[in-house]
Amino acid sequence: MASTIDIERGGGRKPRGAGDNSTSFDYRHVSAGESEWTSWVVPMFVVANVAMFIVAMYVNNCPANPNPYGSCVANFLRRLSFQPLRQNPLLGPSSTALEKLGALDWNRVVHEHQGWRLVTCIWLHAGVIHLLANMLSLVFIGIRLEQQFGFVRISAIYLLSGLGGSVLSCLFIRNNISVGASGALFGLLGAMLSELITNWTIYTNKLAALMTLLFIIAINLALGILPHVDNFAHIGGFMTGFLLGFVLLIRPRFGWYESRLLPPERKPKSKYMAYQWVLCAIAFALFAVGLTVGLAMLFKGENANDRCHWCHYLSCVPTSRWSCGN
Repeated sequence: MASTIDIERGGGRKPRGAGDNSTSFDYRHVSAGESEWTSWVVPMFVVANVAMFIVAMYVNNCPANPNPYGSCVANFLRRLSFQPLRQNPLLGPSSTALEKLGALDWNRVVHEHQGWRLVTCIWLHAGVIHLLANMLSLVFIGIRLEQQFGFVRISAIYLLSGLGGSVLSCLFIRNNISVGASGALFGLLGAMLSELITNWTIYTNKLAALMTLLFIIAINLALGILPHVDNFAHIGGFMTGFLLGFVLLIRPRFGWYESRLLPPERKPKSKYMAYQWVLCAIAFALFAVGLTVGLAMLFKGENANDRCHWCHYLSCVPTSRWSCGN
């Protein structure tokens, strides 16, 4: 879950995501030559996010700032106490504190040339609830993926997906600031889907794995159309991770490890299938072009809503019960 915050009102928070609390799937054949990595970078990501939240609460210093919304929550925490629930129901700091620490803000990115906010925003969270939802999701998804593919590839997908989600969010949302790791988390979900597709031949229960994963992705993306949720970060992160999965999570064809014991005339000609190379090349090209075009549009100050007049429905669908105006 990630969050956008209304900077015009200075309070109302919009959780970017619904917490992608799903697990990695392992319906594949296990080969004798395969081994698991020790997961350490995902736990480090969790520690870094928790540490940044503590820093945000320290900078926020609720007791030192009179608030028209009421008194601070959990005053026994003193400087680390939370903003009033009327201002932040997620138990966290004010939007001002988050903005100081690097929350995503279109005006600052484009007009003040603070492009670093595209990355720093994924390490900030709007509250304890927001943080717990995202970190639990990261543990459930990320540790298993890191064990299977190693820290280099998973770190690359996580960070680049977070960047992709921030770029798309910034192209469509101008009046709010945004924080949260859900773009990166949706990137891991997208990578799981492309990994299943590109390594299709080594999976045993193919249909079960595909349908289960598609159901989880659909539910998480559907939750993003609720009000106060930035679904553009989810979509951008998901598409980035989906493309990178074809490039970074490719596995050798079924039986490759065992074939090393066979005589040369019986070994497969190549380690990977032809379709895997094709998908890898197409995905890399789309990723490079998409990210380049997105960044170019962003730093030119273009509003993506002018090019897609219906795309705002991807982030919020108005009903009789709520409005998407703020």
